[in-house]
Formats: sequence, C-alpha cells, structure tokens
Amino acid sequence: MTYSKVLIAVDTSEFSMKAAKKGLELARQLSAEAALLFIIDKSKAVGNMEAGILPEQALIVLKKEAQKTLDELISQYGDKETLQFMPEGYPTDDILKTAEVWGADILVVGTHGRTGLKHLLMGSIAEEIVRRSTIPVMVCR
Repeated sequence: MTYSKVLIAVDTSEFSMKAAKKGLELARQLSAEAALLFIIDKSKAVGNMEAGILPEQALIVLKKEAQKTLDELISQYGDKETLQFMPEGYPTDDILKTAEVWGADILVVGTHGRTGLKHLLMGSIAEEIVRRSTIPVMVCR
C-alpha cells in the first residue's frame, strides 16, 4: 500500500511533539501530503465563573494555544506545504472523522505510555484510535 496522505494528530504534550516530528519525517520520506490535526477539545472549554471566565472565552484561549502549537511544529519540523486542521470537538471521534473526510492513508498519534491505574482511569485516546480506525495507525511513544 502506498501512503499519499499522512494525518498527524497533536496536542500540547511532549509525546505529541515527537509524533509530529516522526509523522512529518514519514511524509517527507514517502513524498506524501502531510497535515497536522489539533482538536479543540470542547470538554475543556468550561471556563471559571468565579474568576469571571466564560466557556466562550475559554474556547478562545484553547484555539490560540492550538494555533501556537501548530505554528511551532511547522516551524520546527514542517514546511509551507503542511496543512493544518483545528476542528472543535472531542479527540477520538474527531481525529477519526477528520482522517475519513480528508482521505488520510495513515494516522500518526503520540501516546503517554501510561500503564496500570493511571491508564485505567484516564483511558487512552491513542488506544481507542487504534481500535476504531479503518486505516493504519502509527503510534509514537
């Protein structure tokens, strides 16, 4: 199988940075189109009423943080051809949805490598993506 579209899901974690580097290297090696995907997680846009921060304002902060992360990753590892996607939604569902809509051939994700109780309590977006994806997934630790 040939891979002509590499979709790299990122967030602000160091694991995500490694995944972005590996995914963009893979895209270059394959002469494939590359896209970075940062899901603006709606569940984190809760605001803080006591501090006077409304959910809409929290969402704006999350969007700015996402754009800053994508800009940094592209300046470090990408090029002007690297696409950027920043949909609002929920990570697992919207990573898979974006992969389908964009027509990605392979997904690249990072993982925190949690085990035991932490993994059980927090779950794993990467694990859920691997389980549900209809295309190959490269997981970077």
